[in-house]
Amino acid sequence: MKLKGRRIMVTGCAGFIASHLADELLARGNEVVGVDNLSAGKREFMSGMLSNERFTFVEGDLLTMDLARALDGIEVVCHLAANPDVRLGAKNTHIHFEQNIEVTYRLLEAGKDSGVKDILFPSTSTVYGETEVMPTPEDYGPLLPISVYGASKLACEALISSYCHTFDQNAVIYRFANVVGTRSTHNVLHDFIRKLREDPHHLEILGAEPGTIKSYVHVKDCVSGMVAGAEGAREQVEIYNIGSRDWMTVKDIADIVVEEMRLPDVEYRWTGGVKGGRGWVGDVKKMLLAVDKLEARGWEPKLGSREAIRRAVQEILA
Repeated sequence: MKLKGRRIMVTGCAGFIASHLADELLARGNEVVGVDNLSAGKREFMSGMLSNERFTFVEGDLLTMDLARALDGIEVVCHLAANPDVRLGAKNTHIHFEQNIEVTYRLLEAGKDSGVKDILFPSTSTVYGETEVMPTPEDYGPLLPISVYGASKLACEALISSYCHTFDQNAVIYRFANVVGTRSTHNVLHDFIRKLREDPHHLEILGAEPGTIKSYVHVKDCVSGMVAGAEGAREQVEIYNIGSRDWMTVKDIADIVVEEMRLPDVEYRWTGGVKGGRGWVGDVKKMLLAVDKLEARGWEPKLGSREAIRRAVQEILA
């Protein structure tokens, strides 16, 4: 799947990962049509794009807008718009159905009628659920997500696969580890930094010590992996994990945040968590993805989990 000299739509273009991807696609000589309703994304994340003559911004809601008109002439859809709040699924089950599954269905329906041939879709490591194999490869199964968010992303994967085979389209699906870096707006790093700014002596941490253990990847590595995966795709529907080869605990993250904020003698106060020490309902306790398949396409992360977390903390503090 070529990603040069094409007309590409990026949904959620004012968001964290999508804005970085749009920047990269423009740098590679593509025309980019960005769509966002600015409910979560920030216009400032598009500051470099808005002055680029090959970028067009469409402010609109994918649930209600005229997608046929927006997709006119589009060759590739990079569908990154979604509600990424995993915890929200335990309180409002409908929001992931509406903003993940329904929006994806509307895009696929409009795309097949508009002649869209290629689709890029960011899924999530949470589609695997609690796995017995680590690092977890792309062909692991059965896929039994434990969060509504993970289930919604898995449903989107299935819809995309079915449309590709039914309507002769191609797709690349990416299962992300936890992505961190500049332009992020909410995650454990923002949570810790906010709490420590309010109280530099104590830090409340969800879960039981030392917390969950997971892999983290910097957004720059994530985007380079997306491009490498798309251009190296060999199947009609190709699936890649994107993450780091190592992992770290929540306590490790807290230690880095405290160190970067130069705070002495911070007391950690663990809440005890839910369901065996998890931070919240639906929180996977252990996650480490196998990235051999993407590395075989010539990609490798420049930063490991600890380096990615440290750089992301520095970027937030700056």
